[in-house]
Amino acid sequence: MKKVAIGQAGGPTSVINATLVGLVKELMHDVQLSFICNGYDGLVHENMRKGNNPFLNWIFQQENKPGACLGSGRYPMSHEEVVHAVEFLKNEKVNTLIFIGGNGTMEALHRIDLEAMKQGYELQVIGIPKTVDNDINYTDHAPGFGSAANYVAHATRNLSYDLQSMKNFEQVRIIETMGRNAGWLAAASGYFKKSEEEGPHIIALPERRMRKESLMSAIESAVSRYGYAVMVVSEGVVWEEGNQIEKDIIHDRIVLGGISNEIENSITEQLHVKVRSEILGMNQRSFSPLVSPVDKEEAYLAGITGGYWVKQDLSSVMVSIRRLQEERYEIQMKPVSLKDVAHSGERLLPDHFIDNPKRYYDWLRPFMEDSGVNQPILASCNKLKQTNLNNH
Repeated sequence: MKKVAIGQAGGPTSVINATLVGLVKELMHDVQLSFICNGYDGLVHENMRKGNNPFLNWIFQQENKPGACLGSGRYPMSHEEVVHAVEFLKNEKVNTLIFIGGNGTMEALHRIDLEAMKQGYELQVIGIPKTVDNDINYTDHAPGFGSAANYVAHATRNLSYDLQSMKNFEQVRIIETMGRNAGWLAAASGYFKKSEEEGPHIIALPERRMRKESLMSAIESAVSRYGYAVMVVSEGVVWEEGNQIEKDIIHDRIVLGGISNEIENSITEQLHVKVRSEILGMNQRSFSPLVSPVDKEEAYLAGITGGYWVKQDLSSVMVSIRRLQEERYEIQMKPVSLKDVAHSGERLLPDHFIDNPKRYYDWLRPFMEDSGVNQPILASCNKLKQTNLNNH
């Protein structure tokens, strides 16, 4: 019987635990399960616990909760730590390693895969994606993104309504989103906009450098026309001069943040209007009331798929979501090379979505239904589940 070790790494999402539950339920009767606590930190420091029935039952209770229930975090492994991690897995007789995570997680998983090969240890390695930033390549989208985009769009619409009613007191609101170097989340902010008067009036993305003069002109124009202006800015926006706003450095990772405050100061100084900056913060990745039903279902299916591939002896792959057609939303889970994902860098918002927001909003539609559950799409997801993944 295979011994499978499972971990979660990187920033959590509101549906990462659904992926874990799908994975565990697919595997629990066929393999011996162990769980790595606190991501790669736990792997390096040998923090692993057995998957006995009480612990499995506890995991099942986390399916609808945000956060990564196994513990996550960010931990950049040195080469020596990668070597030690493989030796630890070998000593524990672990046959399969699965991590649920983003770009950094997949890169680390690929390094472990290569080291296992170097040591002559036969280790099956599978990655399952998650990210609110949607910056993983080789997949149409990543579980976790849809729910975060849904939150950003709702929050922006509601903050716009709020400011519209207070424009005799305050004229400009700057809303800062997550996204690092990719603008998928910030661009989603305009999804519910129904008229030119409603916000957001300006959306700033990392893919396009921002000129201060153009920004001031756009803000001034919106205030003049509507009495107020709502701007959404991604944390990773780059000024024309080429600099981003860095908030901190933790474990050698640059933490971005604070661009909204800098813009607030510039507008206050140059336009002499009342300005407030808002950082949407961790609600973007943890606000369970606005979890997208389709996102949740796909996260669960991604876990089932990873578990199925364990039993099919696939290795050195990541689960990817392929969109089969645009008009009627259908997906298929496909294996992609972990090496390709690890070497591909960040997936940026493409020009055809930036230049044509309607096209992007059409692409977003499956995750963004304002009325709640999108029954036709969930029916498609359930049909995919019921096929027992025979198409893989």
